[in-house]
This record gives sequence, structure tokens and C-alpha cells, in this order.
Amino acid sequence: MSMENLTPKEIVSELDRYIVGQESAKKSVAIALRNRWRRQKLSDEMREEVVPNNIILIGSTGVGKTEIARRLANLANAPFIKVEASKFTEVGYVGRDVESIIRDLMDISISTIQLEMEERVSEEAEVLANERLLDILFPTNGAPKEGSDKQEIVERQKRTRDKLREKLSAGKFEDKVVEIDVSDESMPMMQVFGPIGMEEMGMNLQEIFGSSIPKKRKQRRTTVSEARRILAMEEVTKLIDHEEVVREARSRVENSGIVFLDEIDKVVGGSAGAGPDVSREGVQRDILPIVEGSNVITKYGVVRTDHVLFIAAGAFHVAKPADMIPELQGRFPIRVEMDNLSAEDFVKILTHPENALIKQYSALLETEGVKLKFTKGAISAIAAIATEVNDATENIGARRLHTIMTTLLEDILFEKSGGKRETISITKEMVQDQLEAIVEDQDLSRYIL
Repeated sequence: MSMENLTPKEIVSELDRYIVGQESAKKSVAIALRNRWRRQKLSDEMREEVVPNNIILIGSTGVGKTEIARRLANLANAPFIKVEASKFTEVGYVGRDVESIIRDLMDISISTIQLEMEERVSEEAEVLANERLLDILFPTNGAPKEGSDKQEIVERQKRTRDKLREKLSAGKFEDKVVEIDVSDESMPMMQVFGPIGMEEMGMNLQEIFGSSIPKKRKQRRTTVSEARRILAMEEVTKLIDHEEVVREARSRVENSGIVFLDEIDKVVGGSAGAGPDVSREGVQRDILPIVEGSNVITKYGVVRTDHVLFIAAGAFHVAKPADMIPELQGRFPIRVEMDNLSAEDFVKILTHPENALIKQYSALLETEGVKLKFTKGAISAIAAIATEVNDATENIGARRLHTIMTTLLEDILFEKSGGKRETISITKEMVQDQLEAIVEDQDLSRYIL
């Protein structure tokens, strides 16, 4: 679906296919995504003035914060990266520097554009690879000598080549062994490293000097089918314009990139003093420039972050968004409180989404010829147990369903492999028999569920 057709209502509808509840969060991210498309339609002058409305999602683990951001990026076909704020430290401390977020995002964008362009030229590359294979399998003796029969020889060679091309395309020579000339990738790649904290800036000398370093070639014996794959890859590389890849990747990062800053609450608050708390405010101050808008040096050139959308998330059990430094608070104007999941939500999570857990486990066991059926009572019992365990121990949201389902189906997953076809019904009684004892023993449930 194109961005033009992705209205906020359509975006929410798409998110509903994978995420249960959290209507206010879906609405906020849908508006933020649509505004990016609206911005592209503005005049150049106005487009520069419109900055993204960055969002903070507040809620316990397992309520769908990451899933919302990831699905949003997939919908927009936008470069997306998820990073944990707690992995970064203030400049001067041991840890990654925050600018590496944008460098990693650029790497992701380059890979995506590269794949898109490879798909675009793959057919042409295969045709060229087949022509090279024809030259290897049936080499001609050069141009015919001058004379009255020159035209006839050329036409005969062309007819022969056309017939051989048809046979090659029909797979008549797939197992024939040929010798091809390929690039030697065994050379160790030398890296240029910057100062401490700039480890991501390592550059391949081949990229810097380009063709001034001659590529080594070597002979390799392989089958026609494998040779076609190798030669097609070489042709793809020749057909793709690397400068265009970099240009498009940078444009996507700058205009539609999405950074998901998880665990933002871990670098907020805390008493001043010795220990790790010392660098918390420093991390916020380091994050501020890239959120505000700055130029980040990458190995593909300078990338501007003025219009990158930042979605931060955290549980905020101890600290509050108001404890963030004022400048950073101002850069996250939209705050959304995520709802805790109820037993009814768990029932929907188990059954409704396209990636629902019950659908996943059923598909896994179907590969062994086992058909899994869950009664409504069984699904309700699983949801009730998940809610009960979350209330009694740590509330880890929908992730609790993974531990419960694995424990419930452990024997079936272990025993049923490569056997006869059968149907297994999971009933309410089975769920209670398997899990009740664990749930009642609080100490045991902490370890198992």
C-alpha cells in the first residue's frame, strides 16, 4: 500500500492486524506517520520548517511499544532501528556514542536500497550471466575472415548460439562442470579506525581508493547452475549505481527514518553521586543534538537528523518523563500512556492478530502432521493464568503468554515429531492440570512462568 493511501485510519487498521488495544498509541503514531507524507507535499521552504512530533510511549514491558514502532516502519517502508538508551554513556565514559545510532540507521537503509535495486536488475543480470556462460561453454573462433560466405557464417553462428541459449535456459547443461573467472574475496580487508568512540567509522580501503587497487581474480571449477548464480551476482554489482544507492539511502534516512529509543527511563532520574548515575544526565545531553537536529558524519557522507522521527519508550516506574532535562522533554511533545493488558486482551492476543501465538504453535506442529485445536475454555484459562501470574509476580505483559504456552505445550512439542497424523485438542482441563500447580506455588511460578 502506498503512503498516499495510508490515511491515519488505514494505518490504525493495519496496526490492528498485529497489535491488540492501545488505541491512543496507535492514533498518535498514525498521525505522526501521515504528517511525514503531508510534509513531502509542502513547498521547499515550508518543508524545512516542519519538524517531526517525536513521541514517548509510557508503559510496562510487553504491552506493545516496540511492536507498534516496528510495524509502523514496515508500513512506511522506512529505515528503522531499535536501540536501548541504557547502552549509551556520556562522552568520556566507556560505551557507544549516540551518533552511532544514525550510522547504524544509514547502514540499514543502504542494505534495503541495495536489495531493492538487486531485485530490479536481477532479470537483466541473469540474461548477461547466461551470455557469459555461453561464451565459456561454446567459445567461438573469433570473427570470420573476409569473403563471400562471411554473412552466411555469421548467420549460422547466430542460429547455433540461439539454439544453445534455448537449451541453457531449459536447464540442459545445469550439471556440466565449467571453469569461470571470479573475484578473489580472500584478501583481508584493511580498516581505517578513528579515535575512541568512532569505531563504526572503519572504512574499507577498497572503497576509498576504488579502482586504484586492482581486484584479484582466480579460476574456479563449478557446475553451470552455481556458475550462473556467481556470474549473476557479479553482473548485478556492475548494473547497480552505488552512488545512487547512497543518495537514495541518505534521502530515506533524512526524510523518513525512524529511531526507536527503548528504555529511555533508564537514563532519566536517579540521585546524583558516584556510580553509573553520574552519566545519566550526560547521556540525555548527548542524545539531545541528534533529536534536535544535527549533522552526523558517516562513511557514506554527512547525514542530517532534523527530520528523523524519534519514538522513545520506557516503563517510567521510578522516574517520570518530567524528570528528563527540559531541552529533551521539549523534543518529545507527544506522550502516550499505554494500557496494561487484561485477561480479555490476552484472549484477543492469543487468537486475533495475524502473528497470534496459537497460530504460530499450530503452524509449527502442522509441519509434523499434528493438528492443534484449542477450545474457547482453554484459551480463556491461559489468559486468566497469564493475568494471575503477572499480578502476583513481575508484570511482563503479553510476553507472559510465551512462557505459559511453551510450558503448556512442552510435552507435545517434545514427543510429536515425525509420527502419524493426528489432531490434539487442548481443553480447559488440560490447561489447569498442566499449569495450576505451578501457578499456586509462587516461588516455582517465578522461575518457570
